[in-house]
Amino acid sequence: MTDNELKKIYGEVTGSIAGRQLKPAFDRLGILISENGLGVLHDRQRNLEETYQYMLRYTVEGVSDPERQKVYHKLIVSAFELADLVNEELRMRFSTSAEYNGKRALRHKAITDTGQYLSELENYYVENDQSSRDEEEPVPGTNPSAKASEQHKKMQGLFYHIWYSDKLSPEETGRYGKFLQNPMVPSEYRSFMVTAIMLSLQRFFDPEKFTLLFQSYESGDAGISQRGLVGLLVCLYRYDERMPFYPQITGRLKIFNENPAFKRNLERIIIQLVRSKETEKLQKRIRDEILPEMIKISPNLRSKINLDSLMEEGLSEGKNPEWEDILKDSPGLLNKMEEFSEMQMKGSDVFMGSFSMLKSFPFFNEMSNWFIPFFSGNTDLAGNLDSGDPVIRQMVKSIGKAPILCNSDKYSFCFSISRIPRENLEFMTQAMKAEMEQVEELKEDEELLDPGRREEFVSNQYIQDLYRFYKLFPGKAGFEDIFGWRLDFHNKLVLGDILREDDKVLRNIGEYYFAKDHYREAAEIFTSLLEQEKNGELYQKVAWCNQKRGKFRIALDNYLKAELYEVNKIWNTRKIAFCYRHLKKPDKALEYYREAEKLDPENLSVHLSIGHCLLELDKYDEALQSYFRVEYLTPGNSKVWRPIAWCSFLTGKKEQAEKYFLKLMEEQPTAHDLVNMGHVQWSLARRREALEYYRRAIAKPGDAGPGEPAKGPMKEQAAGRASEQAEQTAGRGAGPAREQAEQTTGRGAGPAKQQAAGTAGISPPATFSEAEFLAVFEEDIPHLVNQGVDSDDIPIMLDQLRYLLSG
Repeated sequence: MTDNELKKIYGEVTGSIAGRQLKPAFDRLGILISENGLGVLHDRQRNLEETYQYMLRYTVEGVSDPERQKVYHKLIVSAFELADLVNEELRMRFSTSAEYNGKRALRHKAITDTGQYLSELENYYVENDQSSRDEEEPVPGTNPSAKASEQHKKMQGLFYHIWYSDKLSPEETGRYGKFLQNPMVPSEYRSFMVTAIMLSLQRFFDPEKFTLLFQSYESGDAGISQRGLVGLLVCLYRYDERMPFYPQITGRLKIFNENPAFKRNLERIIIQLVRSKETEKLQKRIRDEILPEMIKISPNLRSKINLDSLMEEGLSEGKNPEWEDILKDSPGLLNKMEEFSEMQMKGSDVFMGSFSMLKSFPFFNEMSNWFIPFFSGNTDLAGNLDSGDPVIRQMVKSIGKAPILCNSDKYSFCFSISRIPRENLEFMTQAMKAEMEQVEELKEDEELLDPGRREEFVSNQYIQDLYRFYKLFPGKAGFEDIFGWRLDFHNKLVLGDILREDDKVLRNIGEYYFAKDHYREAAEIFTSLLEQEKNGELYQKVAWCNQKRGKFRIALDNYLKAELYEVNKIWNTRKIAFCYRHLKKPDKALEYYREAEKLDPENLSVHLSIGHCLLELDKYDEALQSYFRVEYLTPGNSKVWRPIAWCSFLTGKKEQAEKYFLKLMEEQPTAHDLVNMGHVQWSLARRREALEYYRRAIAKPGDAGPGEPAKGPMKEQAAGRASEQAEQTAGRGAGPAREQAEQTTGRGAGPAKQQAAGTAGISPPATFSEAEFLAVFEEDIPHLVNQGVDSDDIPIMLDQLRYLLSG
């Protein structure tokens, strides 16, 4: 069996147990046990099923038993435990993942006496007076002592021992708990072990491991407490379906949630985990938008801004005025860089792409090294750098203080030092030293104003460490990627209840989802909040989320509810109309657009939309008046020429239609423009000209990228599908409570047939394939006939067009 097959089977069995369907679960477990020779578990499975059958019989016979529910819950827990054991046996036998390869290898060198092992680790620091270890720690470039190196390896051994442990005894939990609280043991190693507990719990469920994570969170050390809370959140999410059967875990969580500091930490880490899902999108923006522009200016950058003199004059004297000249060929780059700088300071993972190429050092071949906190005393680090060079020592020290780099990237940076030319290294070291001094001052100020700021940095770095492991570790395929989960904590049984205990926390998480365009999750949270208190703004936000997801009926229902609250009435009225248009009710849409017109008579988007509705209702003359009004209010607005031209054609104003289509020909005509101009020429009895425009609209065989075929009846196209794009564009980011001024220049206001792909944000096609052309042409035949074209001539003209194309 493959890892994926094992995962699927395990999920089905535990799902049945959580759903209180024990018979199918027992049946499946029995088959797995017998087919795979797991005889050691056979008696356990048989005893459980017999006990369950007795309970069922007594229940059916009506025997009164006040302890029945307690027995039932105990049976469910026992069934979960059996499923865990069967799954673990099968994975040990069949799994090819790095995790289980490691576990199989460890069996031959397992720690037999945990108590003695922990004592030896702790005694090392007592014997070496490590209470002042910062002064005695090995420095980069020196050969670490054999004892220090051996101690580090023993810590790694403990890490793997914890990770690969299935069930912990209460005695072991107690020993590990004391170890995690021992101030003599370096904080970095204790934090390291908290990750081992989390990984172990993800692999094999055990309430004792939850106990250790709760204890870790209560630590006064930020590194330990934040790793503990991240572990709790991940594992509570992982085992959500079985949490109702473990009241000792859920009860302790509720007690924690009475503390306001815990709520703040919980909210922050949930947002950080959700933000991590933006990393790939962010890297794409950096790769596609920032780096190409940087490459353009980089050759002359050093000489133009005189980098060497910057160190002499100081790093905080303001912007170099010459930068404006450097950036003049890259308009918008400075704004983008400032935007990314702000995102970086807020915790976005802007360095994932850069450091993903620096994970091939031998250091990262060891799985545990992906999780170890950065500290200069790490013997792996000290033993891999050159001689005790003060420049290197200062560089490592500065790297360690960088709050914007996660631990994994700090190690990558350090191992890259040997590749940097000496001159550049000295320059970088000076620059980083100066910058880190400023950063330290800022951090101190921030921590005075916001005591939780340090915890925020620590948890964010740790989540980025985890992200790199699950995305970059060579054996990542063998692990379930926690960042591939939906991470909808608000929908989980236990965490959802915890979050709903404080509407402010839940609202903040919802607003983050909303700001990052995670509309499904935002709508779920806002809908939940509406159950507690009706609110016009929340109705609008639920509506907006559903509108963005294409659920226009639900969106309309919520906009109509918001209408009762008189919140941002103009915007809300327009959105109601917009939804009616999508629901193919142009008469109702027109009613609301007329209302919006009264509220905001100068709004061009409203006038455009009124024109589109009138067009859908076959009121071409009235539609034309609306479009002319837009042109009057915005002279030279080429976007409105298309609907004017098309309506002019439909109303028989052929010369007027030709005039506006000729204007479009001077711009960048779309395939629809060319077809429509062909129609106008034919209606004016200029058949050769019509054929030429049709020919130009059709791509030659082998031409790249014909556009999307037009779809839907012609009058729907003519009604400005692109105006839907105009609404989306004008309203983009204009959702309730974050509304922007909805300025429009008539974007996409042409016959919508010219914007067949407009609602998807795709540009209209420059040319059609022959099949696409014929589909569009067939829909237009009634309009051609209405404008005097003889229907009997149509097949003749089309055949002539085919000859032209083949020639």
